[in-house]
Amino acid sequence: MLNFAQSQYLLLLLLIPFFFVIQALVLKMRRNRIRKFGDEALVSQLMPSYSKGKVWVRLVLFSIGFFFFVIGLSRPQIGAKLKEHETKGAEIMIVLDVSNSMLAEDYSPNRLERAKLAISRLVDKLREDRIGLIVFAGNSFVQLPITTDYVSAKMFLNSITTGSVPVQGTAIGEAINTAMRSFSVQSEKSRAVIVITDGENHEDDPVAAAKQAAEMGVRVYTIGVGSPEGKPIPMDGELLKDKDGEIVVTRLDEKVLQDVAQAGNGLYVRAGNSEFGLNPIIENIDRMEDEKYSSIVFEEYDEQFMYFLGIALFFFVLEMLIGDRRSKRHLFNR
Repeated sequence: MLNFAQSQYLLLLLLIPFFFVIQALVLKMRRNRIRKFGDEALVSQLMPSYSKGKVWVRLVLFSIGFFFFVIGLSRPQIGAKLKEHETKGAEIMIVLDVSNSMLAEDYSPNRLERAKLAISRLVDKLREDRIGLIVFAGNSFVQLPITTDYVSAKMFLNSITTGSVPVQGTAIGEAINTAMRSFSVQSEKSRAVIVITDGENHEDDPVAAAKQAAEMGVRVYTIGVGSPEGKPIPMDGELLKDKDGEIVVTRLDEKVLQDVAQAGNGLYVRAGNSEFGLNPIIENIDRMEDEKYSSIVFEEYDEQFMYFLGIALFFFVLEMLIGDRRSKRHLFNR
C-alpha cells in the first residue's frame, strides 16, 4: 500500500499544464517580435541554428522531472509490515440526551450545546482510552462506535442536534442497554457509561438497566443537566406549549439520576456552567484497572522518496544537456 506522508505537495502537479501554456505564449510573443524586423521566414533563415522543436523537447523533459520531483517531495512510503499494537485504558460510552428539553437555556447557549462543548473538551484530554457516543430521546442510536479516533469523535459530536433521533421522549433505560451492547468484545473490566441528561424519564426503568449493567461489571455515571426550577423550551422562535396551550417547563430530575448512578456503582454530578461534571467522573474512571486492547496496524513504512528524486535529477540533467540550437547531426531537426 502506497502512502504519502506529505500529500499536500501533490497539488504542485497541477502546475504542469501551465508550463506548456506559458511556453506557447512565450513562443507566440517571440514570433510577434520577429515580425517587427521583417518576414518571419526570412528572419528564420538568418538564425538557422535555432530549433523550436528542441524547446518543446526540453519542456517535456523538465515536466517529467518536475513530476517525479513532486512525487519525491510528497514522501511516498510503502507499509513494511503489519504489527499488533497494544494500548491500555478504559472504554467509555457517552450517552447524550438529544430530546427537545435539551434546548432549554439553563446554560449558554442551551443544555445540548453546553454538553457537546464539555464532551469535546473531554476528548481533547484523552490519550489511549476508547470512546463511543450514543444519542437518545424516545429511542437510542449509536452515533459513533467505540474508537480511539478522537478526530472522528469530535466530527460526529458536532453534527448532533435534537433532530438526530426522530422519536421524541426520554428513554434512559434503553440508552443504557444500547451502550452495553456497544462495548468491544475485548473489553471486560474497565468499562463505563456516562449518561448526560435532564433526567425527565418518560419511557422505561433506567434504574433497572443501570443495576443490570453493574452486575456485568459496567459502571454507570450520570450528569444532571438543567435546574430544579426549570426553564421553557424555545422551538422555532417560540416557546413550546402543551396541548392545553400552556408553556412547557422542563426541570432537572436529580432523584432519578442519583438512583441510576447508585444502582450502576457510579457517581452522580450536577452540571454547572464552569465545571460541567465530566472531570470528577473521568478521575473516578482513571482509578479503574486499565484494560489492554490490541489492534493490527501498519507500524513501519519504507521511505521511497529518494528513488523518485533520483529519477527527477536524471531528467533535469538531461534537459540541461539539450540546448536550444540544432544539432549538427540533425537529431532534432524540424
